[in-house]
Amino acid sequence: MDSTSATKLQLHKKKTWFLLLTFSLLLSTLLITISITSTSSTTPSLLNYAHNRKPKPPLPQFVESKLHVASISPNPVPKLAYLISGSAGDGVSLLRTLKALYHPRNQYAVHLDLEASAEERLEVAELVKNEPVFKRVGNVRMVTRANLVTYRGPTMVTNTLHAAAILFKEGGDWDWFINLSASDYPLVTQDDLLHTLSTIPRDLNFIEHTSDIGWKEYQRAKPVIIDPGLYSRQKSDVFWVTEKRSVPTAYRLFTGSAWMMLSRPFIEYCLWGWDNLPRIVLMYYANFLSSPEGYFHTVICNAKEFRNTTVNHDLHFISWDNPPKQHPHFLTVNDYQRMVDSNTPFARKFSKNEAVLDKIDSELLGRNANGFIPGGWFNNEGNPNVTLPHHVRTNTTELKPGPGAERLKRLINSLLSSDDFIAKQCS
Repeated sequence: MDSTSATKLQLHKKKTWFLLLTFSLLLSTLLITISITSTSSTTPSLLNYAHNRKPKPPLPQFVESKLHVASISPNPVPKLAYLISGSAGDGVSLLRTLKALYHPRNQYAVHLDLEASAEERLEVAELVKNEPVFKRVGNVRMVTRANLVTYRGPTMVTNTLHAAAILFKEGGDWDWFINLSASDYPLVTQDDLLHTLSTIPRDLNFIEHTSDIGWKEYQRAKPVIIDPGLYSRQKSDVFWVTEKRSVPTAYRLFTGSAWMMLSRPFIEYCLWGWDNLPRIVLMYYANFLSSPEGYFHTVICNAKEFRNTTVNHDLHFISWDNPPKQHPHFLTVNDYQRMVDSNTPFARKFSKNEAVLDKIDSELLGRNANGFIPGGWFNNEGNPNVTLPHHVRTNTTELKPGPGAERLKRLINSLLSSDDFIAKQCS
């Protein structure tokens, strides 16, 4: 091949290579352009999707973190919720205590346990139902589904929780829950009590308590008892099983008086038990001797929301042996002045129709036989024969406190201003 032909062939190859390169560049440019155009046209859709897409739900939280202690009532004058309980033969005493405690602002649950005959329970229920003032105001209710209550057994605790649940459901807004028996009696009027309580924080819980359980560790905490009232229709005493158990380590045991005045937020906590502590402790105390003297005390002092709300007093005058025995003394006229000097709003234990009750009625309460106690809601205008108010002021905040309010004020002030007030809280 001559030089001229070779040169032409090389030029042809270069031209072909150049055309291929140019075509590749054009094709690449075209593909890049299409890609950019396509991307720009789809980007808004992707953005819209991202914008419209529902955010992922947050990680689940424990429900306990969303629950809070109930708020306190803003009413200037508080309202009280009472449980007044009794057993066989207590009907007359129970009704007397009920009338001595009555005020239309308050709520009342009355309970006669299953040891009382059906006739006695029906008689009390009829008297409550047909009492004109109770009927007009509608704040007294008989616990119709009576419980079998064993003294010293957990059925006393379950009965208290039962009444509290009824008052929570049907009693409207109230501020404190007070458990009493037919053998308790007030030493001040309800106007005295409501007036004094209107001056203090409503989250306070008056509950006598201590963590120094002493001999109770070996005689109550470690033994295991069974309360037949949990499964039997016939009342009988608790009995012991042979095995013993150790003292709890998951929470600290407390003990104290079975009589107390508890705030509405704490009662709600015991009923709902949103962190399960009240139920766990209740299961433990199902086999604990004299559980009413430990259940609420242990719950409140192991609950961080409430342990700093305790006032270490049960608001009762009780005459005990030293050292205390299972039952306190029955109070008589000989104990009258000590009762007054105690400045407490309640006293126990009284036998049926004890003479000192008449003295308390006449000298401390201004109450006539079988009548109501005069106050802002009921004025007998100095006529001792007027026992039934004709016009009931059902939601009155007008109070007429008397000397009992001054006595009670001294007690409350001494408790709340004591140098060791904080030291006595759940110690």
